[in-house]
Amino acid sequence: MNKVILMGRLTRDPDIRYTAGNNPMAIARYTLAVDRRYRDGNSEQTADFISCVAFARQAEFAERYLHQGTKLVVEGRIQTGSYTNKDGQKVYTTEVVVENCEFAESKASGSSVGETSGSSTPDAYVGEDGFMNIPDGVEEGLPFN
Repeated sequence: MNKVILMGRLTRDPDIRYTAGNNPMAIARYTLAVDRRYRDGNSEQTADFISCVAFARQAEFAERYLHQGTKLVVEGRIQTGSYTNKDGQKVYTTEVVVENCEFAESKASGSSVGETSGSSTPDAYVGEDGFMNIPDGVEEGLPFN
């Protein structure tokens, strides 16, 4: 089984390209900075920088919604490869092929000062976890209760 789940932040905006031909397909490449669980000897946080590639709909999603600093959860598989560079040396590659990705934080918590979340939900109804608080007594009207 080859399955990878990562959570990290984009180090820069995704690089988007399209294949040539009658049915062009989007290809997005980006790097995730994934914090390591343990700090180094100087008590500083260290990170791994993981190369990711997304195709078709996942790439179009990246083009539309992802930018530097976005915190993501990426699910995919590790793919290795190799090529010969212009100097004739063989170069080995390892990257994560993205099969699914989700935002790991709300837009409001990841936004800069002065930006708005664009949500129509009043802030009074949103909890610290980014989810809407359901008022008491609403359970009776829910069909799955």
